[in-house]
Amino acid sequence: MKNALIVAAAVAAVLVTILMASQAMNMSAGTEMSIDGYAAMIAGVVLSLIVGIVLMVLVFYSSRRGYDEAVVFEVPSEDDDEDLPRR
Repeated sequence: MKNALIVAAAVAAVLVTILMASQAMNMSAGTEMSIDGYAAMIAGVVLSLIVGIVLMVLVFYSSRRGYDEAVVFEVPSEDDDEDLPRR
């Protein structure tokens, strides 16, 4: 049941996104984008791809190197306390 709600929410989000994109395309019909607009759009897409790729590389790197492992704390024994300086 929980998975069905998640899938339904994702499908609803995609449908709302498609509806809003189609309305935006219809509202902007007849307008032209300048060269600067195309350059900004291309730069935004390229930079977004670079950020996404770098973040995925970091995820895989940290997973392969073991940085995602659980932290294990060692509790010092009473014998180890003698070596520590007293305050």
